[in-house]
Amino acid sequence: MSDCNPESYKLGQRVHSANDARRIGTVKYVGEVQGYSGTWLGVDWDYGNGKHDGSINGVRYFQAKSQKSGSFVRVHNLSPGISLPEALRVRYRGESSKEEEDEMYVLSASNKHVSIELVGKDKIQDKFSKFEELTSAALPYLGVSSPGANIGTIVTNLKELDLTGNLLSDWKDIGAIGEQLPALAVLNLSNNLISKEVTGLPQLKSIRILVLNCTGVNWMQVEILKHSLPALEELHLMGNSISEITPVSSPIVQGFDNLQLLNLEDNCIAEWSEIFKLCQIRSLEQLYLNKNNLNRIYYPNNDTIHELVSAHESHEESYLPFQNLCCLLLGSNMIEDLDSIHSLDSFPKLMDIRLSENPVSDPGRGGIPRFAIIARLGKIKILNGSEVSPRERKESEIRYVRLVMSKLHDNPEEIKRLHPRFGELKEFHGIEDERPSTGSARDQKMSSGLISIILKCVAASIGEKPLLTKKLPASTTVGKLKILCESFFKLKSIKPKLFLQEEGSPLPLLLDDEMASLMDLGIGNESTILVDDES
Repeated sequence: MSDCNPESYKLGQRVHSANDARRIGTVKYVGEVQGYSGTWLGVDWDYGNGKHDGSINGVRYFQAKSQKSGSFVRVHNLSPGISLPEALRVRYRGESSKEEEDEMYVLSASNKHVSIELVGKDKIQDKFSKFEELTSAALPYLGVSSPGANIGTIVTNLKELDLTGNLLSDWKDIGAIGEQLPALAVLNLSNNLISKEVTGLPQLKSIRILVLNCTGVNWMQVEILKHSLPALEELHLMGNSISEITPVSSPIVQGFDNLQLLNLEDNCIAEWSEIFKLCQIRSLEQLYLNKNNLNRIYYPNNDTIHELVSAHESHEESYLPFQNLCCLLLGSNMIEDLDSIHSLDSFPKLMDIRLSENPVSDPGRGGIPRFAIIARLGKIKILNGSEVSPRERKESEIRYVRLVMSKLHDNPEEIKRLHPRFGELKEFHGIEDERPSTGSARDQKMSSGLISIILKCVAASIGEKPLLTKKLPASTTVGKLKILCESFFKLKSIKPKLFLQEEGSPLPLLLDDEMASLMDLGIGNESTILVDDES
């Protein structure tokens, strides 16, 4: 649908191309353009698929957000969108084209497309054409720009509504949709560019999950929204360039009495002090912070907690910081210090952690391997999406203790500072001191103790080879093992490269220190070493 009267379009109005509902933009200019007849609409397109920056032939008509996001369009080539009831009829009562069926999907809360296969299409259309039976509606990229009238009498049982990629921009319209759908529990508004002014929003007491990914919202808007969403359990705010958490009336965020999951992935938060402002949301169980700019984490000591509590302007009861947080996703940040790792053990209930793609968890960038993270964090049960089994924990802790003993056996103060759990783990696993003493029988026994390792050849240039199990002294160095592999696999003019394959780790660990021994690396029985070539 297109409106052929240019005067009906207003500055700031959201529109889409008449031929492509996914090409969405904002009207920035209505009027004449020098050298061209008639009235034109200047549009700043969301995804930069324009021709200029709002100026043409040296005359500026509007300022686009980038050099190639603006263009001038005739009115018949634009659509102001349709109402929500119209979109329901298009989706569930109209005949879909083959192209539309190929594009049918559900947008998950993590902004991923989940394709839908239409099985028994005719029966489904027949059922959904009876709107009173509809409990879930997916209306992505249909150009919905207004709530329309009497939605509640059309879809009386609607509980989930996906409005991803539409033209909704006014909170009053969003409030009207929620008010007319009293059973609505899940609302996805991703990729709608919504106004900064949050006004006229009624109480939406049934909404439990709200998805505002890539909508341009900031935390000040969230602080206003929370008063209208008393039952909110999940809030998704991905991709909004949020850099600050800005509480309104106190140093920390209050309210959100039922919020269990907060998704702040793919934003611009650089300081943990911003995240710490969320520490008194006592119902919060899951906090997603992947793809931000965080470089350290900390958990406050008792003095800091006392100061925090004293700073409260309200008389509400205070709680331990993040007292119910059990899942914290920190992947793809800039964390590089071990103190940040150690601080995670202080969170009272934290069991599920993601640290992948941080310098501290990447041995190739000076970080520590998976087994060392597991050993340092005594409560975690899931690391980087992979379960930590009791066996993996035991082997990781023993391996870690032996590694520390081999590196720092003469420096107890350094051990205490760098390895807070070392003493506890050493005692728990009953590991005795193994200090080398010159010429002693014990020392000879230790250095001649054999470790059973599995050698697996993975290099294409070497060809397929059967697995080899070898018993080698714990003192065998990486350099020596490379020489042995050349003999074991009869390698000619091929220099091997060795990797340690660890349980639960998506990538093997490169063994590049030729002077390090198997004991130094914490390699234990039944460890798998991958043999590749240098190319």
